[in-house]
Amino acid sequence: MSVCLWMAGIRRRVLVHSPRCFLSGVAPFSKQLLLPWGARQLPGWSRLFLDTACQGNFVHVIAKNCQRGQKHQKKPSRLGPPESSWQERLADVVTPLWRLSYEEQLKVKFEAQKKILQRLESYLQMLQRVKVTAAATSKELCCLLHPIIPSPVINGYRNKSTFSVNRGPDGNPKTVGYYLGTWRDGNVVCVQSSHLKNIPEKHNQVAQYYEVFLRQSPLEPCLLFHEGGHWRELTVRTNHQGHTMAIVTFHPQELSQEELCVQKEAIKEFFLRGPGAVCDLTSLYFQESTMTRCSHQQSPYQLLFGEPYIFEGLLGLKIRISPDAFFQVNTAGAEMLYQTVGELSGVNANTILLDICCGTGAIGLSLAQHASQVLGIELVEQAVEDARWTAAFNGITNCEFHAGRAEKILPWLLKSKEGVQPVVAVVNPPRAGLHHRVVQAIRNCRAIRTLVFVSCKLHGETTRNITE
Repeated sequence: MSVCLWMAGIRRRVLVHSPRCFLSGVAPFSKQLLLPWGARQLPGWSRLFLDTACQGNFVHVIAKNCQRGQKHQKKPSRLGPPESSWQERLADVVTPLWRLSYEEQLKVKFEAQKKILQRLESYLQMLQRVKVTAAATSKELCCLLHPIIPSPVINGYRNKSTFSVNRGPDGNPKTVGYYLGTWRDGNVVCVQSSHLKNIPEKHNQVAQYYEVFLRQSPLEPCLLFHEGGHWRELTVRTNHQGHTMAIVTFHPQELSQEELCVQKEAIKEFFLRGPGAVCDLTSLYFQESTMTRCSHQQSPYQLLFGEPYIFEGLLGLKIRISPDAFFQVNTAGAEMLYQTVGELSGVNANTILLDICCGTGAIGLSLAQHASQVLGIELVEQAVEDARWTAAFNGITNCEFHAGRAEKILPWLLKSKEGVQPVVAVVNPPRAGLHHRVVQAIRNCRAIRTLVFVSCKLHGETTRNITE
């Protein structure tokens, strides 16, 4: 995945160029095995874009590389190549540039980012909504494209991994790992990920023991919802201290509450006092889910044992993270990214920092000491609670966080700040991009002088947001 950060100076309702910058790791998270999980194409590339002359407004962009999210897949119909080739095939899918040195990866990504920027410029010119002029310092580009900022951590950097359950190369349906193949071709196979360099050893260890548990469980895995089965994916979160949170997703099907309790007790005992105890989990969560993805509000995360949260240190702050909360997957890279956001945004004691789609509030909280006030908006209630706790624990008093949809909260929140102080907005939306009402609210707010747009996918919805 790539992480990009666009920053636009805004003096009036003007087109905002904003590729969804994914501020997770450092822009150039091009590690040897750091590419998107389950991706069949090369991930969007990221770079630093700065000073884009656009109708009198400078657009600053910073791009960084990160991982893609994993997709939930169905069961395969046929398995193919010999065992010896599975690991290389998975590496080719999850981390497409793994055969190149890190320096070569950065060059490849830089050129890819250049092409994305050129296509974007052509598209904007075609729309005739903004006149784009080429920057003198860049050849054939509408803005200065900065070199990728290398990630300070290249191997085992992920603090969160999600493992799927399906048929492995040997046909065993209780295999835990990542997918290869496509459902359309009917050749999906689940391959263990212990050889992938971007996955920490601890994550792989928990995944391997989850597989051991599944293979001794009398219940079948849930490969397709309508075909029955129960055991589903595993999510592992860790921090720099080595604390580990595991989240098991389970389809209840027609099981009674008594039968569900038996299964919860079984996996609890396995990781607390059984073979899985070697994983030394800090906490184990269990979620009953009848959908591909469920929020805590839709189906609560049930703590089977251990601490309810995991904590991470970031730029001198202690951040609380709930099982459902978003937090950048490369902590060291996130620190560099947030520092860059602060430098580009120019936030100071006379400005209000508006953190849209703020997750656990890490961006706003890390810049709070420089701002007059920080206002955060986030859909996931657990993440908002984490942000409020983090602010209180770290003695930050100039922040307030609102839970709900940005398109509903932003208009009235901006209206209440109109004419008070200049506003610097930071936008870090999910892959679906910003709702058109959010874009409209940002464009209509004259108080917003600077917009920093963080994205992990430069094409698709990002293009839509930019044109809006």
